[in-house]
Amino acid sequence: MTPRIEILNEKKLVGRRLTMSFADYKIGELWRTFSPRRKEINNNLTNDLISLVIYEPNHFTDFKPTNEFERWAAVEVATFDYVPAEMETIILQSGLYAVFDYKGLNTDNSIFQYILGTWLPTSDYDLDNRPHFEVLGDKYKNNDPTSEEEIWIPIKTK
Repeated sequence: MTPRIEILNEKKLVGRRLTMSFADYKIGELWRTFSPRRKEINNNLTNDLISLVIYEPNHFTDFKPTNEFERWAAVEVATFDYVPAEMETIILQSGLYAVFDYKGLNTDNSIFQYILGTWLPTSDYDLDNRPHFEVLGDKYKNNDPTSEEEIWIPIKTK
């Protein structure tokens, strides 16, 4: 699987966040608190959902399932003029990304093992310390093997 390399323009996101680890994975809880209220965000730029992760700089070099990270459930907005109660904002800075078009179960982590363990080490890029995210568009279907999404991995040239 070969990614396309893109420069992402800055994005404004509104959503909810939760600190978790792979050992204490709370993604279902996060989306259950966000999904029923996402229609309250009234200045969306698209219908896509954004599942964003902010890892500590040493998350992958000193990997343990108990390493904590911040996970966001969000949508892209035009402005931060109106933010619903109990939701927060984050600016996704512009930068270089490897974008993988993934089709399959969202619970199958082998795609991330391939990206980080096979593709990245043999590429012309290193992992950059910026948010990772998935774009869950019209073809995304939770827990469905025919689901499609984009996986955005922050990179920098070696």
